[in-house]
Amino acid sequence: MPAMIPNRRRFLMRAAMGAAAMILNPQRVAALVAAVESKQDCPMVVIGGGLGGLCCGTFLARHGFPVTVVEQQSIPGGYATAFERDGGRFRFEVSLHGTCLHRNAGARILEGLGVLDRLELVRLPETFCTQLNGQAITVPQQDPEAYIRLLSKQMPAEAAGIRGFVQEMLSVTGEVDRLHRRQGRFFKLLFPLQYPYLWRIRSQTLAQMMDRHVKTPDVKRLLAAFWCYYGLPPSQLSAFYYAVATGDYLKNGSYYVKARSQALSDAMADALQAAGGQMRCESPVKRITLSQGRVSGVGLSDGSVLPARIVVSNASARSTFLELLPVGATPLNYLKRIQGLKPSIASFIVWLGLNQEIAQQVPAYAIHVVGESGPEADYEACLRGDIQKGPFSVTVYDRLFPGYSARGTSTVMLLFLCGYKPWQAFEADYWAGRKVAYNRQKAQWARSLIQRAQQAVIPGLAEMIAVQEVATPLTNWRYTGNCRGAIYGFQQSMDNTYMNRLDNRTPVPGLFLAGAWSSPGGGIVGALQSGERAFHQIIEDLGRHRI
Repeated sequence: MPAMIPNRRRFLMRAAMGAAAMILNPQRVAALVAAVESKQDCPMVVIGGGLGGLCCGTFLARHGFPVTVVEQQSIPGGYATAFERDGGRFRFEVSLHGTCLHRNAGARILEGLGVLDRLELVRLPETFCTQLNGQAITVPQQDPEAYIRLLSKQMPAEAAGIRGFVQEMLSVTGEVDRLHRRQGRFFKLLFPLQYPYLWRIRSQTLAQMMDRHVKTPDVKRLLAAFWCYYGLPPSQLSAFYYAVATGDYLKNGSYYVKARSQALSDAMADALQAAGGQMRCESPVKRITLSQGRVSGVGLSDGSVLPARIVVSNASARSTFLELLPVGATPLNYLKRIQGLKPSIASFIVWLGLNQEIAQQVPAYAIHVVGESGPEADYEACLRGDIQKGPFSVTVYDRLFPGYSARGTSTVMLLFLCGYKPWQAFEADYWAGRKVAYNRQKAQWARSLIQRAQQAVIPGLAEMIAVQEVATPLTNWRYTGNCRGAIYGFQQSMDNTYMNRLDNRTPVPGLFLAGAWSSPGGGIVGALQSGERAFHQIIEDLGRHRI
Protein backbone atom coordinates (compact mmCIF):
# COMPACT_ATOMS: atom_id res chain seq x y z
CA MET A 1 0.00 0.00 0.00
CA PRO A 2 2.70 2.65 0.77
CA ALA A 3 4.08 2.24 -2.76
CA MET A 4 0.84 3.68 -4.15
CA ILE A 5 1.00 6.95 -2.23
CA PRO A 6 3.20 8.89 -4.71
CA ASN A 7 0.93 7.79 -7.57
CA ARG A 8 -2.10 9.07 -5.69
CA ARG A 9 -0.44 12.40 -5.03
CA ARG A 10 0.39 12.78 -8.69
CA PHE A 11 -3.21 11.91 -9.55
CA LEU A 12 -4.55 14.64 -7.27
CA MET A 13 -2.12 17.20 -8.65
CA ARG A 14 -3.04 16.37 -12.24
CA ALA A 15 -6.78 16.37 -11.47
CA ALA A 16 -6.46 19.84 -9.97
CA MET A 17 -5.31 21.12 -13.34
CA GLY A 18 -8.81 20.43 -14.68
CA ALA A 19 -9.26 21.26 -18.34
CA ALA A 20 -5.68 22.48 -18.70
CA ALA A 21 -4.58 19.07 -19.97
CA MET A 22 -7.70 17.93 -21.81
CA ILE A 23 -6.01 17.10 -25.11
CA LEU A 24 -2.59 17.42 -26.68
CA ASN A 25 -1.58 18.77 -30.07
CA PRO A 26 -0.48 16.23 -32.71
CA GLN A 27 3.19 17.18 -32.41
CA ARG A 28 3.13 16.64 -28.65
CA VAL A 29 1.38 13.29 -29.08
CA ALA A 30 4.02 12.18 -31.60
CA ALA A 31 6.85 13.23 -29.27
CA LEU A 32 5.36 11.41 -26.28
CA VAL A 33 4.64 8.27 -28.30
CA ALA A 34 8.24 8.31 -29.55
CA ALA A 35 9.40 8.40 -25.93
CA VAL A 36 7.77 5.03 -25.24
CA GLU A 37 10.65 2.58 -25.54
CA SER A 38 8.72 -0.52 -26.66
CA LYS A 39 5.06 -0.26 -27.56
CA GLN A 40 4.73 -4.02 -27.91
CA ASP A 41 5.65 -4.35 -24.25
CA CYS A 42 2.69 -2.14 -23.37
CA PRO A 43 -0.48 -4.21 -23.94
CA MET A 44 -3.74 -2.37 -23.38
CA VAL A 45 -7.26 -3.61 -22.75
CA VAL A 46 -10.43 -1.56 -23.16
CA ILE A 47 -13.41 -2.84 -21.17
CA GLY A 48 -16.59 -2.15 -23.12
CA GLY A 49 -17.16 -1.52 -26.80
CA GLY A 50 -19.24 1.63 -26.43
CA LEU A 51 -18.26 4.73 -28.39
CA GLY A 52 -15.90 6.05 -25.70
CA GLY A 53 -14.02 2.76 -25.50
CA LEU A 54 -13.90 2.32 -29.28
CA CYS A 55 -12.64 5.88 -29.70
CA CYS A 56 -9.82 5.52 -27.16
CA GLY A 57 -8.88 2.05 -28.38
CA THR A 58 -8.73 3.13 -32.01
CA PHE A 59 -6.54 6.13 -31.25
CA LEU A 60 -4.14 3.88 -29.31
CA ALA A 61 -4.06 1.27 -32.09
CA ARG A 62 -3.40 3.93 -34.73
CA HIS A 63 -0.34 4.95 -32.72
CA GLY A 64 1.06 1.44 -32.67
CA PHE A 65 -0.02 0.09 -29.30
CA PRO A 66 -1.37 -3.47 -28.95
CA VAL A 67 -5.02 -2.94 -27.96
CA THR A 68 -7.85 -5.35 -27.30
CA VAL A 69 -11.42 -4.09 -26.83
CA VAL A 70 -13.62 -6.59 -24.98
CA GLU A 71 -17.41 -6.32 -25.19
CA GLN A 72 -19.99 -8.44 -23.37
CA GLN A 73 -22.56 -8.28 -26.17
CA SER A 74 -22.36 -9.85 -29.64
CA ILE A 75 -21.98 -6.45 -31.34
CA PRO A 76 -20.08 -3.27 -30.47
CA GLY A 77 -21.70 0.06 -29.72
CA GLY A 78 -23.48 0.02 -26.37
CA TYR A 79 -26.48 2.30 -26.80
CA ALA A 80 -25.36 3.11 -30.38
CA THR A 81 -26.74 -0.11 -31.82
CA ALA A 82 -29.77 -1.54 -33.64
CA PHE A 83 -31.75 -4.78 -33.55
CA GLU A 84 -34.09 -6.64 -35.89
CA ARG A 85 -37.53 -8.16 -35.43
CA ASP A 86 -40.01 -10.08 -37.58
CA GLY A 87 -37.31 -11.80 -39.59
CA GLY A 88 -35.54 -8.55 -40.40
CA ARG A 89 -38.69 -6.81 -41.65
CA PHE A 90 -38.15 -4.15 -38.99
CA ARG A 91 -34.79 -2.82 -37.83
CA PHE A 92 -35.06 -0.69 -34.72
CA GLU A 93 -32.72 2.03 -33.50
CA VAL A 94 -31.76 1.46 -29.86
CA SER A 95 -31.32 5.08 -28.79
CA LEU A 96 -30.31 7.66 -31.39
CA HIS A 97 -32.72 10.44 -32.23
CA GLY A 98 -30.23 13.05 -33.33
CA THR A 99 -26.67 14.14 -32.62
CA CYS A 100 -24.42 17.00 -33.65
CA LEU A 101 -21.52 15.64 -35.69
CA HIS A 102 -21.00 18.60 -37.99
CA ARG A 103 -18.28 21.25 -37.73
CA ASN A 104 -17.59 20.43 -34.09
CA ALA A 105 -15.31 18.42 -31.81
CA GLY A 106 -17.18 15.17 -32.48
CA ALA A 107 -16.70 15.52 -36.23
CA ARG A 108 -12.99 16.31 -35.82
CA ILE A 109 -12.49 13.27 -33.59
CA LEU A 110 -14.15 10.97 -36.13
CA GLU A 111 -12.05 12.53 -38.86
CA GLY A 112 -8.92 11.84 -36.81
CA LEU A 113 -9.98 8.21 -36.47
CA GLY A 114 -10.48 7.87 -40.21
CA VAL A 115 -14.19 7.24 -39.68
CA LEU A 116 -16.03 10.42 -40.63
CA ASP A 117 -15.84 9.95 -44.40
CA ARG A 118 -17.24 6.43 -44.01
CA LEU A 119 -20.48 7.71 -42.50
CA GLU A 120 -23.56 9.07 -44.19
CA LEU A 121 -25.13 11.73 -41.99
CA VAL A 122 -28.72 12.81 -42.58
CA ARG A 123 -29.81 16.18 -41.26
CA LEU A 124 -32.99 16.02 -39.20
CA PRO A 125 -36.03 17.88 -40.62
CA GLU A 126 -36.02 20.05 -37.51
CA THR A 127 -33.90 20.37 -34.38
CA PHE A 128 -36.69 19.93 -31.86
CA CYS A 129 -40.49 19.90 -31.64
CA THR A 130 -42.38 20.47 -28.40
CA GLN A 131 -46.10 19.83 -28.11
CA LEU A 132 -47.96 21.57 -25.30
CA ASN A 133 -51.76 21.44 -25.04
CA GLY A 134 -51.96 20.17 -28.60
CA GLN A 135 -49.86 23.02 -30.02
CA ALA A 136 -46.56 22.11 -31.66
CA ILE A 137 -43.57 24.48 -31.44
CA THR A 138 -40.90 23.45 -33.93
CA VAL A 139 -37.28 24.60 -33.67
CA PRO A 140 -35.73 25.01 -37.15
CA GLN A 141 -32.40 23.51 -38.15
CA GLN A 142 -29.18 25.57 -38.11
CA ASP A 143 -31.01 28.87 -37.74
CA PRO A 144 -30.62 30.43 -34.29
CA GLU A 145 -32.18 33.69 -35.49
CA ALA A 146 -35.32 31.84 -36.56
CA TYR A 147 -35.40 30.19 -33.13
CA ILE A 148 -35.15 33.59 -31.44
CA ARG A 149 -37.95 34.97 -33.63
CA LEU A 150 -40.12 31.93 -32.93
CA LEU A 151 -39.87 32.26 -29.16
CA SER A 152 -40.12 36.06 -29.26
CA LYS A 153 -43.38 35.75 -31.17
CA GLN A 154 -44.72 33.58 -28.35
CA MET A 155 -43.76 36.21 -25.75
CA PRO A 156 -42.90 39.63 -27.28
CA ALA A 157 -42.30 41.27 -23.90
CA GLU A 158 -39.36 38.91 -23.28
CA ALA A 159 -37.79 39.25 -26.74
CA ALA A 160 -34.62 40.94 -25.49
CA GLY A 161 -34.08 38.33 -22.79
CA ILE A 162 -34.71 35.48 -25.21
CA ARG A 163 -32.12 36.87 -27.58
CA GLY A 164 -29.62 37.34 -24.77
CA PHE A 165 -30.09 33.76 -23.53
CA VAL A 166 -29.71 32.18 -26.97
CA GLN A 167 -26.70 34.31 -27.83
CA GLU A 168 -25.04 33.36 -24.55
CA MET A 169 -25.53 29.66 -25.36
CA LEU A 170 -24.00 30.20 -28.80
CA SER A 171 -21.07 32.05 -27.22
CA VAL A 172 -20.47 29.18 -24.79
CA THR A 173 -20.54 26.72 -27.71
CA GLY A 174 -18.06 28.90 -29.61
CA GLU A 175 -15.65 29.11 -26.69
CA VAL A 176 -15.74 25.35 -26.11
CA ASP A 177 -15.09 24.72 -29.79
CA ARG A 178 -12.20 27.20 -29.75
CA LEU A 179 -10.78 25.49 -26.66
CA HIS A 180 -10.92 22.12 -28.40
CA ARG A 181 -9.26 23.51 -31.53
CA ARG A 182 -6.47 24.83 -29.31
CA GLN A 183 -5.98 21.36 -27.82
CA GLY A 184 -7.46 22.44 -24.50
CA ARG A 185 -4.53 24.69 -23.63
CA PHE A 186 -4.93 27.98 -21.82
CA PHE A 187 -3.22 30.17 -19.25
CA LYS A 188 -5.04 29.58 -16.00
CA LEU A 189 -4.75 33.16 -14.80
CA LEU A 190 -6.11 34.45 -18.10
CA PHE A 191 -8.96 31.95 -18.44
CA PRO A 192 -11.68 34.41 -17.29
CA LEU A 193 -10.52 36.85 -19.98
CA GLN A 194 -9.97 34.29 -22.74
CA TYR A 195 -13.22 32.41 -22.11
CA PRO A 196 -15.55 34.85 -20.30
CA TYR A 197 -18.78 32.98 -21.05
CA LEU A 198 -17.42 29.69 -19.73
CA TRP A 199 -16.17 31.48 -16.65
CA ARG A 200 -19.53 33.15 -16.01
CA ILE A 201 -21.57 29.94 -16.01
CA ARG A 202 -18.98 27.65 -14.41
CA SER A 203 -21.02 27.33 -11.20
CA GLN A 204 -24.52 28.11 -12.42
CA THR A 205 -27.52 25.87 -12.93
CA LEU A 206 -29.65 26.26 -16.03
CA ALA A 207 -32.34 27.88 -13.87
CA GLN A 208 -29.86 30.51 -12.66
CA MET A 209 -28.69 31.21 -16.18
CA MET A 210 -32.27 31.71 -17.38
CA ASP A 211 -33.04 33.98 -14.42
CA ARG A 212 -30.40 36.42 -15.66
CA HIS A 213 -32.27 36.84 -18.94
CA VAL A 214 -36.01 36.17 -18.59
CA LYS A 215 -38.67 36.25 -15.88
CA THR A 216 -41.80 34.68 -17.35
CA PRO A 217 -42.33 31.00 -16.42
CA ASP A 218 -43.81 30.20 -19.86
CA VAL A 219 -40.69 31.54 -21.59
CA LYS A 220 -38.41 29.62 -19.24
CA ARG A 221 -40.35 26.46 -20.05
CA LEU A 222 -39.71 26.98 -23.76
CA LEU A 223 -36.04 27.87 -23.32
CA ALA A 224 -35.51 24.78 -21.16
CA ALA A 225 -37.36 22.42 -23.50
CA PHE A 226 -34.16 20.53 -24.36
CA TRP A 227 -33.68 19.42 -20.72
CA CYS A 228 -34.97 15.94 -21.55
CA TYR A 229 -31.89 15.39 -23.76
CA TYR A 230 -29.67 15.85 -20.70
CA GLY A 231 -31.68 14.15 -17.95
CA LEU A 232 -32.08 16.82 -15.26
CA PRO A 233 -34.49 19.75 -14.78
CA PRO A 234 -33.24 23.37 -14.84
CA SER A 235 -32.88 23.64 -11.06
CA GLN A 236 -30.31 20.80 -11.04
CA LEU A 237 -28.80 20.78 -14.53
CA SER A 238 -25.45 22.41 -15.21
CA ALA A 239 -25.86 25.56 -17.28
CA PHE A 240 -22.58 24.77 -18.99
CA TYR A 241 -23.70 21.33 -20.13
CA TYR A 242 -27.06 22.62 -21.38
CA ALA A 243 -25.60 25.64 -23.13
CA VAL A 244 -22.72 23.95 -24.92
CA ALA A 245 -24.86 21.08 -26.24
CA THR A 246 -27.96 23.12 -27.11
CA GLY A 247 -25.90 25.86 -28.72
CA ASP A 248 -24.18 23.19 -30.81
CA TYR A 249 -27.54 21.85 -32.00
CA LEU A 250 -28.88 25.32 -32.83
CA LYS A 251 -25.75 26.41 -34.69
CA ASN A 252 -24.49 23.23 -36.37
CA GLY A 253 -27.66 21.17 -36.66
CA SER A 254 -28.81 17.76 -35.52
CA TYR A 255 -28.01 14.67 -37.60
CA TYR A 256 -28.82 10.99 -37.81
CA VAL A 257 -26.35 8.27 -38.76
CA LYS A 258 -27.66 6.39 -41.79
CA ALA A 259 -28.89 3.68 -41.84
CA ARG A 260 -28.77 3.31 -38.02
CA SER A 261 -26.31 4.31 -35.28
CA GLN A 262 -24.92 0.78 -35.57
CA ALA A 263 -23.15 2.05 -38.71
CA LEU A 264 -21.08 4.41 -36.53
CA SER A 265 -20.17 1.68 -34.03
CA ASP A 266 -19.28 -0.78 -36.82
CA ALA A 267 -17.15 1.81 -38.62
CA MET A 268 -15.21 2.52 -35.43
CA ALA A 269 -14.72 -1.20 -34.74
CA ASP A 270 -13.48 -1.64 -38.31
CA ALA A 271 -11.06 1.28 -37.90
CA LEU A 272 -9.77 -0.26 -34.67
CA GLN A 273 -9.04 -3.57 -36.38
CA ALA A 274 -7.62 -1.95 -39.50
CA ALA A 275 -5.08 -0.23 -37.23
CA GLY A 276 -4.06 -3.55 -35.70
CA GLY A 277 -6.33 -3.60 -32.65
CA GLN A 278 -8.52 -6.52 -31.66
CA MET A 279 -12.30 -6.50 -31.11
CA ARG A 280 -13.56 -9.35 -28.91
CA CYS A 281 -17.32 -9.54 -28.51
CA GLU A 282 -19.21 -11.90 -26.21
CA SER A 283 -16.39 -11.52 -23.70
CA PRO A 284 -17.80 -10.36 -20.33
CA VAL A 285 -15.23 -9.03 -17.86
CA LYS A 286 -15.14 -10.41 -14.34
CA ARG A 287 -12.22 -8.56 -12.75
CA ILE A 288 -9.29 -6.20 -13.17
CA THR A 289 -6.10 -7.71 -11.78
CA LEU A 290 -3.37 -5.74 -10.01
CA SER A 291 0.30 -6.37 -9.38
CA GLN A 292 2.35 -4.22 -7.01
CA GLY A 293 -0.43 -1.66 -6.81
CA ARG A 294 -1.01 -1.12 -10.54
CA VAL A 295 -3.20 -2.80 -13.14
CA SER A 296 -1.78 -5.95 -14.67
CA GLY A 297 -4.63 -7.56 -16.57
CA VAL A 298 -8.30 -8.15 -17.22
CA GLY A 299 -9.98 -11.41 -16.26
CA LEU A 300 -12.76 -12.65 -18.54
CA SER A 301 -15.76 -14.85 -17.77
CA ASP A 302 -14.14 -17.83 -19.53
CA GLY A 303 -11.36 -17.82 -16.95
CA SER A 304 -8.69 -16.31 -19.20
CA VAL A 305 -6.70 -13.21 -18.26
CA LEU A 306 -5.58 -10.61 -20.79
CA PRO A 307 -2.30 -9.00 -19.67
CA ALA A 308 -2.49 -5.22 -19.59
CA ARG A 309 -0.19 -2.39 -18.62
CA ILE A 310 -3.07 -0.01 -19.31
CA VAL A 311 -6.78 -0.67 -18.75
CA VAL A 312 -9.45 1.70 -20.05
CA SER A 313 -12.88 1.12 -18.58
CA ASN A 314 -15.82 2.09 -20.77
CA ALA A 315 -18.02 0.27 -18.27
CA SER A 316 -20.04 1.90 -15.51
CA ALA A 317 -17.70 3.69 -13.13
CA ARG A 318 -19.59 2.16 -10.22
CA SER A 319 -19.09 -1.34 -11.59
CA THR A 320 -15.45 -0.62 -12.31
CA PHE A 321 -14.54 0.43 -8.78
CA LEU A 322 -17.08 -1.52 -6.73
CA GLU A 323 -17.10 -4.83 -8.61
CA LEU A 324 -14.13 -5.27 -10.96
CA LEU A 325 -11.26 -3.98 -8.82
CA PRO A 326 -9.98 -5.83 -5.73
CA VAL A 327 -11.11 -4.50 -2.36
CA GLY A 328 -8.66 -1.88 -1.11
CA ALA A 329 -7.29 -1.02 -4.56
CA THR A 330 -9.07 2.34 -4.71
CA PRO A 331 -8.30 5.22 -2.30
CA LEU A 332 -11.16 5.67 0.17
CA ASN A 333 -11.79 9.33 -0.64
CA TYR A 334 -12.12 8.52 -4.35
CA LEU A 335 -14.32 5.51 -3.62
CA LYS A 336 -16.61 7.66 -1.48
CA ARG A 337 -16.95 10.11 -4.36
CA ILE A 338 -17.93 7.31 -6.76
CA GLN A 339 -20.51 6.04 -4.28
CA GLY A 340 -21.87 9.55 -3.77
CA LEU A 341 -22.43 10.36 -7.43
CA LYS A 342 -25.86 9.54 -8.78
CA PRO A 343 -26.53 7.60 -11.98
CA SER A 344 -28.58 9.53 -14.50
CA ILE A 345 -32.21 8.94 -15.28
CA ALA A 346 -33.12 5.79 -17.24
CA SER A 347 -35.72 5.18 -19.96
CA PHE A 348 -38.82 3.18 -20.82
CA ILE A 349 -39.06 2.59 -24.57
CA VAL A 350 -41.68 1.05 -26.83
CA TRP A 351 -40.56 0.25 -30.37
CA LEU A 352 -43.36 -0.19 -32.88
CA GLY A 353 -43.33 -1.61 -36.38
CA LEU A 354 -46.48 -0.42 -38.14
CA ASN A 355 -48.29 -1.96 -41.09
CA GLN A 356 -48.87 1.44 -42.70
CA GLU A 357 -46.83 4.39 -43.93
CA ILE A 358 -47.54 7.36 -41.65
CA ALA A 359 -44.66 9.80 -42.27
CA GLN A 360 -46.96 12.34 -43.90
CA GLN A 361 -49.54 12.11 -41.11
CA VAL A 362 -47.38 13.53 -38.32
CA PRO A 363 -46.15 17.15 -38.00
CA ALA A 364 -42.52 16.43 -37.10
CA TYR A 365 -39.83 13.76 -36.88
CA ALA A 366 -39.63 13.69 -33.07
CA ILE A 367 -42.42 15.24 -31.03
CA HIS A 368 -41.92 15.83 -27.30
CA VAL A 369 -45.25 15.97 -25.48
CA VAL A 370 -44.77 17.95 -22.27
CA GLY A 371 -46.94 18.85 -19.30
CA GLU A 372 -48.51 22.18 -18.43
CA SER A 373 -46.65 22.60 -15.13
CA GLY A 374 -43.15 22.87 -16.60
CA PRO A 375 -39.91 20.84 -16.59
CA GLU A 376 -39.54 20.58 -12.80
CA ALA A 377 -42.93 18.88 -12.49
CA ASP A 378 -42.26 16.80 -15.59
CA TYR A 379 -39.00 15.54 -14.12
CA GLU A 380 -40.68 14.53 -10.87
CA ALA A 381 -43.31 12.66 -12.89
CA CYS A 382 -40.52 10.78 -14.66
CA LEU A 383 -38.82 9.86 -11.38
CA ARG A 384 -41.99 8.40 -9.87
CA GLY A 385 -42.92 6.63 -13.10
CA ASP A 386 -46.15 8.50 -13.81
CA ILE A 387 -46.63 6.97 -17.25
CA GLN A 388 -50.12 8.48 -17.47
CA LYS A 389 -49.08 12.11 -17.01
CA GLY A 390 -45.33 12.45 -17.45
CA PRO A 391 -43.66 13.83 -20.60
CA PHE A 392 -42.89 11.48 -23.48
CA SER A 393 -41.68 11.59 -27.06
CA VAL A 394 -42.89 10.06 -30.32
CA THR A 395 -40.27 9.55 -33.05
CA VAL A 396 -41.32 8.59 -36.57
CA TYR A 397 -38.03 7.57 -38.17
CA ASP A 398 -39.54 7.40 -41.67
CA ARG A 399 -39.53 11.20 -41.82
CA LEU A 400 -35.72 11.06 -42.02
CA PHE A 401 -35.28 9.60 -45.50
CA PRO A 402 -37.17 7.38 -47.97
CA GLY A 403 -36.63 3.69 -47.37
CA TYR A 404 -36.00 3.82 -43.64
CA SER A 405 -38.67 1.12 -43.32
CA ALA A 406 -39.84 -1.46 -45.82
CA ARG A 407 -42.53 -0.29 -48.24
CA GLY A 408 -45.95 -0.18 -46.63
CA THR A 409 -44.56 -0.02 -43.08
CA SER A 410 -43.31 2.53 -40.55
CA THR A 411 -40.88 2.53 -37.64
CA VAL A 412 -41.81 4.40 -34.45
CA MET A 413 -40.21 4.86 -31.03
CA LEU A 414 -42.12 5.95 -27.94
CA LEU A 415 -39.83 7.10 -25.13
CA PHE A 416 -40.55 7.98 -21.52
CA LEU A 417 -37.66 9.13 -19.34
CA CYS A 418 -37.93 7.08 -16.21
CA GLY A 419 -36.49 6.93 -12.75
CA TYR A 420 -35.24 3.57 -11.52
CA LYS A 421 -37.36 3.42 -8.36
CA PRO A 422 -40.60 2.22 -10.07
CA TRP A 423 -38.69 -0.84 -11.32
CA GLN A 424 -36.49 -1.50 -8.31
CA ALA A 425 -39.12 -3.78 -6.77
CA PHE A 426 -38.63 -6.20 -9.66
CA GLU A 427 -34.82 -6.19 -9.57
CA ALA A 428 -34.15 -9.37 -7.61
CA ASP A 429 -36.74 -11.41 -9.50
CA TYR A 430 -35.57 -10.02 -12.84
CA TRP A 431 -31.98 -11.16 -12.36
CA ALA A 432 -33.24 -14.53 -11.09
CA GLY A 433 -35.32 -15.01 -14.24
CA ARG A 434 -38.69 -14.64 -12.49
CA LYS A 435 -40.45 -12.08 -14.67
CA VAL A 436 -44.20 -12.65 -14.38
CA ALA A 437 -44.94 -9.53 -12.32
CA TYR A 438 -42.28 -7.58 -14.20
CA ASN A 439 -43.78 -8.46 -17.58
CA ARG A 440 -47.25 -7.50 -16.33
CA GLN A 441 -45.98 -4.05 -15.34
CA LYS A 442 -44.09 -3.68 -18.61
CA ALA A 443 -47.18 -4.53 -20.67
CA GLN A 444 -49.33 -2.13 -18.65
CA TRP A 445 -46.91 0.75 -19.15
CA ALA A 446 -46.64 -0.02 -22.87
CA ARG A 447 -50.43 0.09 -23.29
CA SER A 448 -50.59 3.42 -21.48
CA LEU A 449 -47.84 4.97 -23.59
CA ILE A 450 -49.36 3.71 -26.85
CA GLN A 451 -52.74 5.11 -25.85
CA ARG A 452 -51.25 8.52 -25.02
CA ALA A 453 -49.30 8.61 -28.31
CA GLN A 454 -52.48 7.72 -30.15
CA GLN A 455 -54.41 10.54 -28.51
CA ALA A 456 -51.70 13.19 -28.90
CA VAL A 457 -49.84 12.39 -32.12
CA ILE A 458 -50.85 9.34 -34.20
CA PRO A 459 -54.63 8.65 -34.39
CA GLY A 460 -55.42 4.96 -34.74
CA LEU A 461 -51.91 3.92 -33.69
CA ALA A 462 -52.94 0.78 -31.77
CA GLU A 463 -54.66 -0.73 -34.82
CA MET A 464 -51.53 -0.32 -36.99
CA ILE A 465 -49.08 -2.25 -34.80
CA ALA A 466 -47.49 -5.26 -36.49
CA VAL A 467 -44.47 -5.63 -34.18
CA GLN A 468 -43.87 -4.36 -30.66
CA GLU A 469 -40.79 -4.48 -28.42
CA VAL A 470 -40.41 -2.91 -24.97
CA ALA A 471 -37.39 -2.01 -22.81
CA THR A 472 -37.30 -0.92 -19.18
CA PRO A 473 -34.43 0.41 -17.03
CA LEU A 474 -33.67 -3.22 -16.15
CA THR A 475 -33.36 -4.01 -19.86
CA ASN A 476 -30.85 -1.17 -20.20
CA TRP A 477 -28.89 -2.53 -17.25
CA ARG A 478 -28.85 -6.05 -18.67
CA TYR A 479 -27.60 -5.08 -22.13
CA THR A 480 -25.18 -2.25 -21.32
CA GLY A 481 -24.09 -2.98 -17.75
CA ASN A 482 -25.06 0.58 -16.79
CA CYS A 483 -26.32 0.35 -13.23
CA ARG A 484 -29.97 1.25 -12.79
CA GLY A 485 -30.30 1.54 -16.55
CA ALA A 486 -28.68 4.99 -16.66
CA ILE A 487 -28.63 6.45 -20.16
CA TYR A 488 -26.28 9.39 -19.53
CA GLY A 489 -23.76 7.86 -17.12
CA PHE A 490 -23.59 9.96 -13.98
CA GLN A 491 -25.94 12.92 -13.69
CA GLN A 492 -24.71 16.24 -15.05
CA SER A 493 -25.32 17.79 -11.63
CA MET A 494 -23.37 20.74 -10.31
CA ASP A 495 -21.00 18.57 -8.28
CA ASN A 496 -20.04 16.52 -11.33
CA THR A 497 -19.85 18.67 -14.40
CA TYR A 498 -17.45 20.92 -16.35
CA MET A 499 -14.09 21.01 -14.52
CA ASN A 500 -15.62 19.04 -11.65
CA ARG A 501 -16.59 16.10 -13.88
CA LEU A 502 -15.06 12.77 -12.93
CA ASP A 503 -11.66 12.76 -14.63
CA ASN A 504 -10.67 10.12 -17.19
CA ARG A 505 -7.48 9.51 -15.23
CA THR A 506 -8.02 7.58 -11.98
CA PRO A 507 -5.91 7.17 -8.82
CA VAL A 508 -5.35 3.49 -9.63
CA PRO A 509 -2.10 3.42 -11.65
CA GLY A 510 -2.72 2.31 -15.21
CA LEU A 511 -6.53 2.61 -15.03
CA PHE A 512 -8.41 5.19 -17.09
CA LEU A 513 -12.09 5.88 -17.78
CA ALA A 514 -13.86 6.52 -21.07
CA GLY A 515 -17.54 6.98 -21.83
CA ALA A 516 -20.52 8.78 -20.36
CA TRP A 517 -19.54 8.12 -16.74
CA SER A 518 -16.41 10.25 -17.01
CA SER A 519 -15.45 13.63 -18.48
CA PRO A 520 -17.09 15.35 -20.28
CA GLY A 521 -20.34 13.30 -20.04
CA GLY A 522 -23.08 11.55 -21.98
CA GLY A 523 -24.27 11.61 -25.56
CA ILE A 524 -22.43 10.59 -28.72
CA VAL A 525 -20.16 13.63 -28.85
CA GLY A 526 -19.53 13.43 -25.09
CA ALA A 527 -18.55 9.76 -25.35
CA LEU A 528 -16.20 10.47 -28.26
CA GLN A 529 -14.56 13.31 -26.38
CA SER A 530 -14.10 11.12 -23.33
CA GLY A 531 -12.30 8.54 -25.47
CA GLU A 532 -10.05 11.22 -26.92
CA ARG A 533 -9.25 12.63 -23.47
CA ALA A 534 -8.44 9.22 -22.05
CA PHE A 535 -6.12 8.56 -25.01
CA HIS A 536 -4.22 11.81 -24.49
CA GLN A 537 -3.88 11.24 -20.75
CA ILE A 538 -2.51 7.74 -21.38
CA ILE A 539 0.01 9.06 -23.90
CA GLU A 540 1.03 11.85 -21.56
CA ASP A 541 1.61 9.48 -18.65
CA LEU A 542 3.46 6.91 -20.74
CA GLY A 543 5.65 9.49 -22.44
CA ARG A 544 6.61 10.99 -19.11
CA HIS A 545 7.13 7.56 -17.54
CA ARG A 546 4.46 8.15 -14.93
CA ILE A 547 3.02 4.64 -15.34
